[in-house]
Amino acid sequence: MTPSTYATELEKRVVWIVEDNAEFGKRLGALLNLSNGFHCSQTLTACEPALDLLRQDVLPDIILMDLGLPGMSGIEGIREIKRLAPVVDVVVLTVFEDSDTIVQAIKAGASGYLLKSSSLEAIVEALSTIGSGGAPMSPPVARKILGLFASESGQGAQYNLSRREKEILTFLVDGLTKKEIAGKLAVSFHTIDHHLRNIYTKLHVQSRSGAVAKALKERLL
Repeated sequence: MTPSTYATELEKRVVWIVEDNAEFGKRLGALLNLSNGFHCSQTLTACEPALDLLRQDVLPDIILMDLGLPGMSGIEGIREIKRLAPVVDVVVLTVFEDSDTIVQAIKAGASGYLLKSSSLEAIVEALSTIGSGGAPMSPPVARKILGLFASESGQGAQYNLSRREKEILTFLVDGLTKKEIAGKLAVSFHTIDHHLRNIYTKLHVQSRSGAVAKALKERLL
């Protein structure tokens, strides 16, 4: 690897794929490595090897996680990953699109939910939204979530959110990135990070997508 190639690789977001279909994982990893924004450094067929690496302080930026895995399930894997490495974004990549599974994954800490029925190119493109604070979701998944929220009623608990925290949560629901929220409120990026940590703690969630899901489902805004 030449020095210039090495520098380019360092600028890319590191992705691990946890997928028991080795051939599918290999093809997706190869496509990620051809993209401008990502480098796939690990393609694993179960959760346990990924957790072993995390315990050695080897951290990727993103983990693409299948749900139907041998051994530990993908949902359990997400919970354990978020416990060991909260900064790692876990994006589900699965064939399951039932509402219960989607909600379980988001509650476990998933930052996005993509379907394997999507093209590999669409999956890579969806992942690019994470860098700007987005929560990638396949259109059928987004529609199911909206339908689920629409069927719920009641205001739910308020969780003692401050006025500023509710304001920031509203911006999250509107799809604004942390940088955009900081600009709107004329505060620093780090101030927004501090508020987000407080919001996640009060709402008992571990990710942006979890906060948005709870805000919509319980009509907190």
